[in-house]
Amino acid sequence: MSRRAVVLLSGGLDSATTLAIARSGGFEVYALSVDYGQRHRFELDAARRVATALGVAEHRVVKIDLSGFGGSALTAAIDVPKDRDEAAMNAAIPVTYVPARNTVLLALALGYAEVIGAADLFVGVNAVDYSGYPDCRLEFVAAFERLANLATKAGVEGTLRFRVHAPLIEMTKAGIVRRGTELGVDYALTHTCYDPAADGTSCGRCDACVLRRKGFAEAGLVDPLRYAE
Repeated sequence: MSRRAVVLLSGGLDSATTLAIARSGGFEVYALSVDYGQRHRFELDAARRVATALGVAEHRVVKIDLSGFGGSALTAAIDVPKDRDEAAMNAAIPVTYVPARNTVLLALALGYAEVIGAADLFVGVNAVDYSGYPDCRLEFVAAFERLANLATKAGVEGTLRFRVHAPLIEMTKAGIVRRGTELGVDYALTHTCYDPAADGTSCGRCDACVLRRKGFAEAGLVDPLRYAE
């Protein structure tokens, strides 16, 4: 019998690759996407496409409202930074950081996992080619795993030993693209852009687009997405 795993699926390149890695490891995947008040729906539409294409056992979309707090260019009327080089991206935590987002999302995944009897949680955080988010670091993942086993009935009673997997944590974006391609991920189904046009076309200039395009270029592969710039 396959082991169950909950995979956080945003609809982006990293989470799609993480889902494929979980499947390749023999897990029965239960995908969880979160409508957290982000300013556009394209990411959630992409998550549904990816979940269908990769054949998950179940895909749930849950709704919370982090936009009620604001504080991020992804949830509030704050301009998304554009045309930044890597030095600028690494200089400070950017305004696209959503306060406590990965903590909240992993907590939701943990609750889902406990209910379905899944000991394994997968998250597509990356600490190499990323925008400096504090909740994308190995220290955060390790701390959440400790919390998961302290804060749950299953963890305290010992019926489940929760593990948080972050298989992309030390990979470059090019390495992620290569691995996903090997596993058959169709990146045309994904969405990455922080500030897309009304029809979903990627801007090509935000940090997420810049890092994605760099990854495909360094991997020697063609990015199937359309870009406005």
